[in-house]
Amino acid sequence: MDENNLAVRRELLKSARQVVVKAGTRLLTSQEAIAELVSGIDVLRRAGKRVLLVTSGAVGMGMRALELKRRPKELAQVQALAAIGQSRLMAIYDAECLKRGFKTAQLLLTAADLRNRERYLNVMNCVNAIWDAGVLPIVNENDSVSVSELKFGDNDTLAGMLASITDSRLTVILTTEQGLRERNEDGTLGKRISVVKELSESVRAMAGGTDNSEFSIGGMSSKLHAAEIVTAAGEYLWIADGREKGALEKVLAGEDIGTVFLPRARRIPGRKRWISFFSRVSGSLLVDEGAAKAVREQGRSLLPSGVKFVSGAFKRGDTVEISGPDGVPFARGLVNFDAADCLQICGRGSAQVHTILGPNVDEEVIHRDNLTLNIP
Repeated sequence: MDENNLAVRRELLKSARQVVVKAGTRLLTSQEAIAELVSGIDVLRRAGKRVLLVTSGAVGMGMRALELKRRPKELAQVQALAAIGQSRLMAIYDAECLKRGFKTAQLLLTAADLRNRERYLNVMNCVNAIWDAGVLPIVNENDSVSVSELKFGDNDTLAGMLASITDSRLTVILTTEQGLRERNEDGTLGKRISVVKELSESVRAMAGGTDNSEFSIGGMSSKLHAAEIVTAAGEYLWIADGREKGALEKVLAGEDIGTVFLPRARRIPGRKRWISFFSRVSGSLLVDEGAAKAVREQGRSLLPSGVKFVSGAFKRGDTVEISGPDGVPFARGLVNFDAADCLQICGRGSAQVHTILGPNVDEEVIHRDNLTLNIP
């Protein structure tokens, strides 16, 4: 047993006041399985952790209610199953939590709820109010109304995003695998990896599907995507086998189970997290090499003089991508001008900008406080 791996786990648990737990469909096969999950959440709560649960299972519960063996492919049928199963799922959660002395609150979200800055803040404030009331927030994607452009893709991604929103130090994804595992030369799974320091290409290559698509979506690849979001925000993600008895209790004890992904050295502030992970890009700016270097290496604002080309029909306050001379996007930020004004001032110095647009306009196209570099 590696003492360094144990030390990592114990240290992160000391700083983790808020914990996001995600449970996949295949772990929620019965009321007994849900009771086991809730017991683990109760242990975390009694240890002083504010827990948010991201749950799958509504579609699977609907399938069981209608005695279906295979997940349908048509969107309307999946939406109907989610509507049938969601109330049944929450009824079980509510009953099990009440047995242990606490209440639940349900939040059903679509991606649009997080792309809009005001709605994003409303979600954050709502979760904090639920926590302040001593209640367990239970979140699921609103599958009964979601269409492709409104979907997160899977609940692993949703868990990562909610960890970013709520500034949760630890995200625990419970799955049906013992963690991320090495790949043998013949393609079979090898030994478990205890700690991942960096999400390199070799680490990504180890990902393979772990879920049964008859009941659920996602797999290890989606869990690595969640890890990218969480670790880029400066937090920890822990994948553990939810089939293991007392899995959350073992996580709380800092035992060497599952795989822990370490955060990047610098945490991203809350506003920049929204720009990085949630905002929708409305246009792009092509900048020269000097501007690219100033933004990328020196943490400077983007000035009009460095902008060479403008594309898109964006407005002031929209999110735009920034690309260097090679055309590859390397950053994004909230723009201070609409597209038409950007076209007028690109390549101009500050004095010319004020002559063209007036004396009271911003000097920066994107201020450094509203600008974030892309995740490699």
